[in-house]
Amino acid sequence: MLGTNKQIYRSGLFDSGFRFSVNLKGGPAMPISQFAKWKQTVVLGASLKVIAPTGQYDPTKLINWGINRWAFKPEFGYSQRFSEKWVLDGYAGAVFFTTNQESYSIPTPQPQTKSPYGSFEGHLSYDVKHYRGKQTLWFSLDGNFWFGGTTSVGGKSNPATRQTASRVGVTAAVPVSRHQAIKASFSRGDYVRIGGNFDSLAVSWQYTWLGRPN
Repeated sequence: MLGTNKQIYRSGLFDSGFRFSVNLKGGPAMPISQFAKWKQTVVLGASLKVIAPTGQYDPTKLINWGINRWAFKPEFGYSQRFSEKWVLDGYAGAVFFTTNQESYSIPTPQPQTKSPYGSFEGHLSYDVKHYRGKQTLWFSLDGNFWFGGTTSVGGKSNPATRQTASRVGVTAAVPVSRHQAIKASFSRGDYVRIGGNFDSLAVSWQYTWLGRPN
C-alpha cells in the first residue's frame, strides 16, 4: 500500500566500465625528473567511457545492479593553473544509451529507451606546498550539473522522467608520508528533480611512486 515501508536485497556484479582518454594539449608524457620541474598552464583532453551490460539483471525485478544496455559517454576536459596554488578544472560531456529490450513492466517486460543527457562538472582546488615536508596538501570545491535522460517504455515517452539535478561538495588530500596520502570527499544534492538526492562520504588511501629513490 502507498506509504508502507519496504526493503529489498540484491547481491551481484555491477556493469563493467572502460575509459579511453587522450591529451589534446599540454601535459605530455615525461620522465619523473622532468615532471617534478614541469609547470602546468592549460591542459585539454578528451575521453570516451563505455559501460557494458555485464551486471546482474532480471527483467522481472524492479531494482537491479545492471542496466541491461550499453552506455557511451564522450567528454571534453579543461584544466588550468592560475598560480602556484590555484587550479581550475572543468568537464563537459553527454551520455548515450542503447535500448533495454527487457525493462521491468507489468504484466510483461517492455523495450525501454533513454534519451541522452548532458553533464557539466567543475573543481576549484588550492594547493598547500610542502605540507610538513611531505607531498602537497590540497583542497577543492566540487560541483556538477546534469540534465535530460527522458525514458520511454513500449514507445511511450514519460516527460516526468527528465532529470535535472546538481551536486556540490568538497575534497581534501592529506599526505601522511612521502609516498602516501589519505583522500576524503563529501558531497550532497544541491538542486534535485529526480535522482542524486543523497549525502555521500568517501575515504581512500593513495600511494605514489613519484620521487621514490633509485
